Amino acid sequence: MDGSTQHVVFKGSIYLILNATGGVGIPYRSKLASFSSTSYGEFEMLIVFSGLPGTGKTTIAKGLAAKLGAVYVRIDTIEQALRDSADFARDVGRTGYLIAYGLAAGNLGLGGTVVVDCVNPVVESRRAWSAISSRSGAPLVNIQVICSDMTEHRRRVESRQVDIPGLTPPSWQSVMNHDYEPWDTEPFTVDTALNSPAQALAAIADYLKRSDLFTPDQG
Repeated sequence: MDGSTQHVVFKGSIYLILNATGGVGIPYRSKLASFSSTSYGEFEMLIVFSGLPGTGKTTIAKGLAAKLGAVYVRIDTIEQALRDSADFARDVGRTGYLIAYGLAAGNLGLGGTVVVDCVNPVVESRRAWSAISSRSGAPLVNIQVICSDMTEHRRRVESRQVDIPGLTPPSWQSVMNHDYEPWDTEPFTVDTALNSPAQALAAIADYLKRSDLFTPDQG
């Protein structure tokens, strides 16, 4: 390094895939190769994972957050805390998202990256995340996780190990009946029937190394 300050300039659409970035003073593309979190806090992003239960999004979202040293916000955790309280158990779904919006905005305000893990099934919530991105100045990265193999998807749902105390996992029928509205702008979609979490992360790094979304600009 020559000691000069590096800035990152965004190009094109930011409704993309799973993401990792470099930080100030570190060559961006070299960081992509290892998903290093060094100095990552100097570069904020709002990364929102969306998809039905059982698709594998939590595994990938947690893995990405850990690799990047990002704040991890999981709707399931918030909603279960609300259910555990008699005072807040009535409108768990909407209230849970409102709390998540506030947590994400607050952490983005500190200059960090936030990874959100949620179903995000409706236009209203997707626009809310976009609004938070606009207000904070942090780019929004939308990631949709699917499992195209219905048999495998059902197996995952029915054999799901609960990692949140008190949470009742959804039934396969409830997953099939879940509202999930079409996207206004199609996000990058990860199919976990075809890719393991490790393969997904490797593909993401390769994609970003080949893209011109982030261009180091000497200042």
